[in-house]
Amino acid sequence: MTSKIEFYQEKLEQLKKDSNLRCLRNISQEGKYLFLDNSKLLNLSSNDYLGISIDENIKDNFLSAYKGKIENPSARLLSGSNKVFLELENLIKNELKVEDVLLFNSGYHANVGIYSSLLNKDDVVFIDRLNHASIIDGIHLSGAKLIPFNHLDYSDLEIKLKKYRNQFKNAIISSETLFSMDGDFADIKKLVELKNKYNALFIADEAHSFGVFGCGRGYCYGLNLTNEIDLIMGTFGKAVGSYGAFVAGKKILISYLINFARSFIFSTSLPEITVSFSKYVLENYIFSSNKLQNKLFDITKYVHQKLNGLNVLSDSYIVPVVLGENSLAVSLSDKLIQNGFYVLPIRYPTVKKGSARVRISLNPFIEKSEIDSLAEIIIPV
Repeated sequence: MTSKIEFYQEKLEQLKKDSNLRCLRNISQEGKYLFLDNSKLLNLSSNDYLGISIDENIKDNFLSAYKGKIENPSARLLSGSNKVFLELENLIKNELKVEDVLLFNSGYHANVGIYSSLLNKDDVVFIDRLNHASIIDGIHLSGAKLIPFNHLDYSDLEIKLKKYRNQFKNAIISSETLFSMDGDFADIKKLVELKNKYNALFIADEAHSFGVFGCGRGYCYGLNLTNEIDLIMGTFGKAVGSYGAFVAGKKILISYLINFARSFIFSTSLPEITVSFSKYVLENYIFSSNKLQNKLFDITKYVHQKLNGLNVLSDSYIVPVVLGENSLAVSLSDKLIQNGFYVLPIRYPTVKKGSARVRISLNPFIEKSEIDSLAEIIIPV
């Protein structure tokens, strides 16, 4: 009989056999580069899309003026809510032109809290098949029926809405705006149209688009649709270069989350210094200027031109090169790392089986000459 420990060992051995075993790395970062095993590598695996965290001037300017606390050891509903939390929520509310905003500790906390609290076994969620795992986990916790539709296929979504919507009490349509592993965009206007037609809520995940599109206010804002969307989830841990997340939208739904979202109620709040830094970055570098965004768009356009002809389906600064087999993705990643580029393989369950890839993540500080060298390695593949 296999012991409990042996069972787990066998599972790990199978992952290794399938080129799917993950491990943590000892990494140090210096600007846009990182150091791994004494090798200096251009970091192309970060979600810091505007390079905020690698700009030492931003950090130094913030710290020289910061007078608040570092820690905040309490939940928001106890003694963990103060002026800076409310100021950041109000800033986002006013800039996005929504009814209300609530901070969460991370995008994962936010999505799990949203779906697990708004839904129950009498409800249904129609989700894009490539939605993030945090959305799926929140739905599973709720007990609601989960019905996936084919990626960006709104004809498939409408077929399923017609077939299933009236069998359930409440319905939610859920989609990312910019998809984190494919780098493509949802048709938000069509999703708003369908949510109105079928009496559903629509929740948009702006984790990878907030801070960049819509003058930094998000993809939905850029389409002038924030008031048509019931809830928008955005994060500070990507383009804002900080940590944490927010949910923006209808006031009644935000009040509901405050009272029922367990990931909000039972979590120690974000450190005060982190909230202050997010507010500082948004006010001084994202909402006030498009300089970093325009530089990012410029290098993005160049990368797409250089990799034209490869299996790159992206429309954005998230650039996947899809290879199919795990071993191929691992092999190309190893080759890139050996040549000075930190580009990691993405495999199941992050992406579906048979769609393993390397994922190139861009920022404004990458030079075109560096992209030229990168392309020379990738294109022969």
